[in-house]
Amino acid sequence: MPLTPTQLERHARHIVLPEIGGAGVAKLSAAHVVLVGMGGIGCPALQYLAGAGIGRLTLIDDDVIDLSNLQRQTLFTPADVSRPKAEVAANWVRAFDPELNATAVTERITPANAAALLAGADVILDGTDNFATRLLVSDTATALHIPLVSAAIGRFQGQIGTFRGWLPDAPCYRCFVGDAFDAEDCDTCAEQGVLGAMVGLIGSFAAMEAVRAVTGFGEDPRGKLHLFDGLKPLWRTLKIAKDPACSACGDPAQAA
Repeated sequence: MPLTPTQLERHARHIVLPEIGGAGVAKLSAAHVVLVGMGGIGCPALQYLAGAGIGRLTLIDDDVIDLSNLQRQTLFTPADVSRPKAEVAANWVRAFDPELNATAVTERITPANAAALLAGADVILDGTDNFATRLLVSDTATALHIPLVSAAIGRFQGQIGTFRGWLPDAPCYRCFVGDAFDAEDCDTCAEQGVLGAMVGLIGSFAAMEAVRAVTGFGEDPRGKLHLFDGLKPLWRTLKIAKDPACSACGDPAQAA
């Protein structure tokens, strides 16, 4: 579908990039990205995905806004306290660009509904803060053959990777963390703390990786986990190997 005059003007700075161009903007306009978690990572990621013109955005979060969120979740204002995060975020998208389709899902993602909520996405972006949910999203993305951009933060540390575990040479998120973290009792930023600017950095990086997954610009990110230490500061990249015994993407004979 050709770009409209409004899209041509609005996305002109992407169109002049040879790595994206008009064809890339058209792909972004036709894409469906599901964001799981509209907290610290989800807020900046959503802003830049909407800015990139992602045509359909599904926002999943069962939480409501708390005053303590405003230190890092900059989509929200004091007037939004006690309102559902996903609904407020979807309303922001509609005001920012009325041509985009934003859907709020104010229920928790669970093993019973994960496949239905994530099916049909071109990319899933996970910014949740507990391993049980992150592994559920990863396993579901792998089963559905949907690229997963997984981003996490804590204190002054951040990590991000893009996973396509259904491919024979690509790991999934579970290959990285294993089976020991499915419990709900892991630490969160409420206990550990988090530097507010860190979520902007990692959330924006996550949005860039989602745009990369849609348009295909740059190098293939499979098997790479990017780590940022805000205290130093320092970026480093780890290579993650596919685990043949992974219960989500490995050889069933070895996973048994």
